Amino acid sequence: MYTIKDLYDLDHTLAADYLRGFTYPWEALGGIKNMILALGTKLDPEQYAEVAPQVWVHRTATVAPTAYLGAPCIIGAGTEVRHGAFVRGSALVGENCVVGNSVELKNVILFDNVQTPHYNYVGDSILGYRSHMGAGSITSNVKSDKSLVVVHGQGENVETGLKKFGAMLGDFVEVGCNSVLNPGTVIGRESNIYPLSSVRGVVPERHIYKTGGVAVPKR
Repeated sequence: MYTIKDLYDLDHTLAADYLRGFTYPWEALGGIKNMILALGTKLDPEQYAEVAPQVWVHRTATVAPTAYLGAPCIIGAGTEVRHGAFVRGSALVGENCVVGNSVELKNVILFDNVQTPHYNYVGDSILGYRSHMGAGSITSNVKSDKSLVVVHGQGENVETGLKKFGAMLGDFVEVGCNSVLNPGTVIGRESNIYPLSSVRGVVPERHIYKTGGVAVPKR
């Protein structure tokens, strides 16, 4: 339930060919920077402007003057990068996305129509098509003891070998305000996370993650 095929419709990202080379999405985290660099050199200059070295912005995107775009990154068509956004680098942001005020992105893939609109930290993560991070929700990408991240699935634990691994959000996931997605969190397609949640492990697709960590199927 947590392979790339389970979580994502690859028709909605420039990273499709890259992601097809992996089984689990977290396997792609280590190569995001090089993938963006390779993609950037192939972008149509009539559609994308290289506004700074290795920073490509679609000509229909809107970037506020106080936003910071670190290299390498790609900002897709129709996307809005709002005041005070901090894109640290290694960020592939799809079409019609929102990167809001005080939002920080680092080593991420955002599929098309993803919204991170208010006070979000998203690092070492992949957010699927039309997923949404509520205000103040974050991905925690390093364990407090700095040990390697393990994905705790239903009845099995998957060793990732990664020290930095935030969260994998499937398509149409909704994360409630002020929630923390702990290292190694995987949320299946069309699932919802209650506000103020502390999420660990795997949330199956089409479930609601409620207070106290109980996940119930959607009706």
